[in-house]
Amino acid sequence: VQFVESGGGLVQPGGSLRLSCAASGFTFSTYSMTWYRQAPGKERELVARIPSAGGSSYYADSVKGRFTISRDNAKNTVYLQMNSLKPEDTAKYYCYSVTLAGQAWGQGTQVTVSS
Repeated sequence: VQFVESGGGLVQPGGSLRLSCAASGFTFSTYSMTWYRQAPGKERELVARIPSAGGSSYYADSVKGRFTISRDNAKNTVYLQMNSLKPEDTAKYYCYSVTLAGQAWGQGTQVTVSS
């Protein structure tokens, strides 16, 4: 199981970014996918989760209404569209899932929101 995140960078407050997580090594379409983030000195925080098929996605209160998680099962990719970014969104963002092989994490992509 492997995840490769991309799309992070430096953005001004109020700006937008779209993160991507390309998955391989398992049947992507049959598992829920989750984005976590971790800021320096803080615990890792669940940001958003999308089910394998049907159902509603889950969002942390801190990002609800600003972030949207989506997936393209044909491309084995999950996305995180982040709008109206705030300095407190600065963190390393990680892709995560639990498959038959166990828990799996990506290497993360850094998002920095600063003027």
